[in-house]
Amino acid sequence: MDKFGKSQSVKRTEDIRFLTGQGRYVDDITPEGALHAYFLRSPVAHAEITELNLEDAREMDGVKLVLSMAELEAMGLDATLACTVVKNRDGSKGADPMRPLLAKGRVRFVGDPVAVVVAETLEQARDAAEAIEFDYEELPAHVKVCAGGEPLHKEAPDNVAYDWAMGDEAATEEAFAKAAHHVSCEVVDNRIIVNSLEPRGCFAEYDGQRIHLSVNGQGVWPYKAQIKRILKMNEDDIRVTNPDVGGGFGMKAMPYPEYFVAAAAARELGVPVRWMGDRSESILTDNAGRDLVSTCELAFDENHKILAYRVTTVNNLGAYNSNFAQPIQTELFAKVLMGTYDCTTTFHAVKGIFTNTTQVDAYRGAGRPEAIFALERTMDAAARELNVDPWELRRKNFIPKDQFPYRSATGELYDVGDFERVLDRVEKECDLKGFAARKSESASRGKLRGMGLCYYIESILGDPSEDAKVEFHEDGTASIYVGTQSNGQGHETVYAQFLSDQTGIPADKINVVQGDSDLIARGGGTGGSRSVTVQTHVTLAAVTKIVAAYRPYLAEKMGVDEEAVKFDDVSFRAEGSNLAPTMLEAAAMAMADGRKDLLSFSATAEIPGRSYPNGAHVAEVEVDEETGKVDVVRYTVTDDFGNLINPMLVAGQIHGGVAQGLGQALTEQVVYDDDGQLLSASFMDYAMPRADDMPFVDFTTEGTPSTANPMGMKGCGEAGTVGSMASVANAVQDALWERGVRKTDMPFTPSRVWQMLQDANGAAS
Repeated sequence: MDKFGKSQSVKRTEDIRFLTGQGRYVDDITPEGALHAYFLRSPVAHAEITELNLEDAREMDGVKLVLSMAELEAMGLDATLACTVVKNRDGSKGADPMRPLLAKGRVRFVGDPVAVVVAETLEQARDAAEAIEFDYEELPAHVKVCAGGEPLHKEAPDNVAYDWAMGDEAATEEAFAKAAHHVSCEVVDNRIIVNSLEPRGCFAEYDGQRIHLSVNGQGVWPYKAQIKRILKMNEDDIRVTNPDVGGGFGMKAMPYPEYFVAAAAARELGVPVRWMGDRSESILTDNAGRDLVSTCELAFDENHKILAYRVTTVNNLGAYNSNFAQPIQTELFAKVLMGTYDCTTTFHAVKGIFTNTTQVDAYRGAGRPEAIFALERTMDAAARELNVDPWELRRKNFIPKDQFPYRSATGELYDVGDFERVLDRVEKECDLKGFAARKSESASRGKLRGMGLCYYIESILGDPSEDAKVEFHEDGTASIYVGTQSNGQGHETVYAQFLSDQTGIPADKINVVQGDSDLIARGGGTGGSRSVTVQTHVTLAAVTKIVAAYRPYLAEKMGVDEEAVKFDDVSFRAEGSNLAPTMLEAAAMAMADGRKDLLSFSATAEIPGRSYPNGAHVAEVEVDEETGKVDVVRYTVTDDFGNLINPMLVAGQIHGGVAQGLGQALTEQVVYDDDGQLLSASFMDYAMPRADDMPFVDFTTEGTPSTANPMGMKGCGEAGTVGSMASVANAVQDALWERGVRKTDMPFTPSRVWQMLQDANGAAS
C-alpha cells in the first residue's frame, strides 16, 4: 500500500475477522443477562382489534413485561414513527397517518406488531405471546396498487397517499402533438424482499439516566433523534451504536418499531432487553423494495431525436408511510428521469397507494434504478418500434460531451460526462460484432439468444456534508472517526487506505472508528453511494488542518521559517534542515513536548456538488424454449466512476449490485393473495438468486473525473443494480421477439417465460 501510492486494489483488512468468525454483530455483543423480547404479530392483513387481553401472558413463567400500544402511551411515550412526506401537485401535503409502534385499534398488514412480551428466555416470551387473548373483526384487504378499496387510513379515504407531479405538462403535451413518432411502454417493476444476510436486531440498556441502543443499522443519528422524541429524553442521555452489520442495502437505514419498543422496555425494567428477528420475521416485516408500474411515453422527431418524455407511475407504499417511501418514487426517481439523453421537456406524475402489505422503502439505488429501468426499457421498445439500432438510438440522443455542465430536465446539474466514449468501450468489450455468430451457435443447440443494453446514470444522494476526526495515540497509531457506517462495503479498508495515501501513516497503524454517537458528534450515515465520496472529502480537510498545525511547530524544531516547511504525503521537509519526520514521528514529538493540541483534529466539510456515475451494461441471455429457463451467459459492464480510490472494492460493489439486479430480473418476486397473505414467505417460495444464476462479470472503467469533489470520484455502491435490471430485461425481450413475444415483465422465471412463449404461439396460430 505504501509503495505504490494512489488508487490501489488493496485487499479488505476487515475480511480476516469476518471470515474467521471474529465479527462483532449485535447478537454477539448483547449484555449478559439481557431479557428477550418477542412480538405478537397480526396473522391477518386488515382487521379491527376487538380484544387484546394481556393478563394471562403476564402470569407466565419468566415474563417480566407485556406491553401493547395502550401501555406505551400510558408510559408517556410519543409511540409513533416519524416519516417524510411529499407535497401533492396542488401544493397540499401528502397523507401522513400515524404509524404506531404497536397496533392501535387496527392491524394493517400481516406481521403488524400488536404486543411485545419481555421474558428471561426467548422460549418463555414465545409461550407467553401465545397466551395473549387477541381477537379481531377482519376487514376487506386492499392489495391491488390502485385507488379505492377498503380505506386503511382516514387521512387517505381513497387509499391515495399522494398525487405528485414534476415538469411542464403543457409543454410536454405540445411536444407530443407535433412529434413524428410516439412510443408508449408499460413497465412493471416487481416487488422484492431485501433479505440481508444478518436479520434486523438490537439490544437496549438503561443505567438509570442514559439509554444505550445498539442496532444493526446504517448510521446512528436518525435513531438517536427518534429516541429523543419517542422516549422524550435529553439528547445527552442517549447513546446509539452500530456494531458490525451484515448487509443493509437501504433497508436497514430506517427506523422500525422493534428498536424503540426494546428501548422503552429496557428503561421501564432497568434491565437490558434484546431482540433479534428471525428469517420469517424479516420476510414479513422488513421494508420491501420497488413495486411500481410506470406508463412511459417518448416523443421523437422525424430523425429519431427525443422531443419529450412523459411518465405516469403508480407505486405501492404498503400499509404505512416508511421513512423515505414517499420521496423515493417521486423526487429521487425524478433526479435521473431523462437519464443520459438530451431532452428537457418532461412530465412525471406519480400516485402513491396504501395497501395492506408490508411497507416499501429504499432498496439499493432508491428511485434511481426504478427510473433507469423504466427509461431504458422504453428506449429499447422505441428502437424496435422505429426499426432502428438500439445502440445508435442512444448515441443519437446522448447529451453531447461539449454541453457539460448540463442542467437536466428535472434540475440536476450533471458536471461531466462522455457517454459515447463509454459506450464505444463497452461495444468493444462485449464483442458486439460477434453477437450474430454467438446467436447462431445458440440456435444450433435449440436456444434463443438475446442481447440487451442499458445505459444508466445516477445521482449520489444523502447529506453532502460530513465530519471526521483524526487522533494520534501513545502507542504510535492513529484513529480516524467517521460519520458513515459499513454494512460490508469495505469502509475500514478504504478509509485507512485513503488516510495513509494522504499522510504516509501505514494503513495497519490506522484504526477506523464508526457507529457510536458518543464518539462521533454527527454523521450522514451510509446510503445513496455517498460514503467514500463525502468521507474522503472531509478526510482531506482534516489532513489539511493537521499539516497547517504542525508546520509552525516543526519550523521551530527545524530552525526554519514556517513557510519553508512542506509536507509531501509522507514526511515534513524543509530546505536547510536534516529533519524529515513522518506524521507519526511528528505526533510522537508533540506528545513528548506535552502538545495535546497537536494530537486531535476535527473537520467538517461539504462536497461542492453531487457526482453522477454512469455506464453501460450489456447482457446476453439464452432461453430454452422447451422449459422457459433463462440463463445469463455473458455480462459486460463499462462504468465511468471518475477516479478510483480502490479499484478492487469498486469491482466488488459492481458484482454485488449486478447480482441483486439479476435476482430481481430472474428469480425474485413477492406474491400476496387477495386477502393480503404473503405467499412467498420462506425461501421455499421466494427464490433468491444462486451462484449458478450469476454469470462472470466483465468489468472495465472509462473514467471522466468528476469536478464535484477534489478526488474526482463518483460513487459506485448502487451502480451495478441501477444498470442490470434493464439490460437483462431487454436481452430477454430480444431473445423472445423472434417468437412473437411483444411484452416481457420481470421476473423471468421458467414458468413465466414458458407461458409468454405459449401465449405468443397461440396468438400466432
